[in-house]
Amino acid sequence: MFNKLIAGLIIVILSLVGLFMYIYYSLEAAEETSWAQHNSAEEAGFNPEALEQARTYYESINSTAVIVISEGKVLLSWGDVSKNTNAHSVRKSFLSALYGMEFNNGTFRMFDSLADHEIEDQTPLTTIEKQATISNLMTSTSGVYLPAGEESWGMRMARPSRGSYLPGEYYYYNNWDFNVLGTIYNQQFEEDLFSHFKTRIAEPLGMEDFELGNTNYKYENRRSRHPSYLFRMSARDMARFGQLYLQKGQWEGKQLIPEEWVERSTSPQVEVPSNSIFDYGYLWWVATEPPYSELNMYSAVGRYGQSIDIIPELDLVFVHRVDSNRLSFQLNRNSVNDLQRLQLLQLIIDAKRRED
Repeated sequence: MFNKLIAGLIIVILSLVGLFMYIYYSLEAAEETSWAQHNSAEEAGFNPEALEQARTYYESINSTAVIVISEGKVLLSWGDVSKNTNAHSVRKSFLSALYGMEFNNGTFRMFDSLADHEIEDQTPLTTIEKQATISNLMTSTSGVYLPAGEESWGMRMARPSRGSYLPGEYYYYNNWDFNVLGTIYNQQFEEDLFSHFKTRIAEPLGMEDFELGNTNYKYENRRSRHPSYLFRMSARDMARFGQLYLQKGQWEGKQLIPEEWVERSTSPQVEVPSNSIFDYGYLWWVATEPPYSELNMYSAVGRYGQSIDIIPELDLVFVHRVDSNRLSFQLNRNSVNDLQRLQLLQLIIDAKRRED
């Protein structure tokens, strides 16, 4: 009995030591960054007391990390902004950037069809479905209503019956469209989209936490032959991606993403009747209602509270994360909804001192 107690105590001690070391190195990693930082909120033109109110709200919801970049410098950083966690549907805006580069190179054309790229699935496509174009896929209007990987229960329930609409006729947030875009992209190159993201975006931007080991394809063959392309990424690396877009695709004097594509993809392309704030661009959400439309805001948004919100009128990037990989989330599904996320963003916006 005594030996069992000693063994149990040793296990507890080792667990606590491991936890302490994890926290220590996580905090250490979060402190070491090449991001320039504002010396103070006042210097950046923000009211520190108002930012504290925003911090209080942040701590009252289920957020796990927030970072705000103002005028190219870190304004605030809450939580573990260096931890790579599931980006969920923010991944779609990453792919939009890669497509923008390739449109410029002539690899793809917006009117290329599924037939042109010989796309099929477990359930054969109809002649009409094969007429859907890359443009339709990027605006989630393909009219192909088949099972897809990474679909939520709500997406499955909302999926129209097959053949309900022609390509380009109806918006339905459709993971089939998004996953097929990944397949079409990968068919054209010896390297895949993850490798291209690393060499063409992550490395030029100096992303601090990104590794190919934090990307993977999720195959759900009983649903579809087209896998989901999943990214785990840190908040501070997402902020670099947002800053790249805020700078119209430029980074350190180099045009990484064509400026024309940045503007086109982040402009509304289709109306989203079920959303009172955003319409849809090319794999980006675009604010079309005040107050955010007045700030020209556009966003990459993912399930459970992930976002990169870009606000050109304020020269500001806001990144919000909920770590859906952590055990407590798996048990309780404590997410942050869009209204909570936007409320937090609004508190930060309101903290900015306006010139009279």
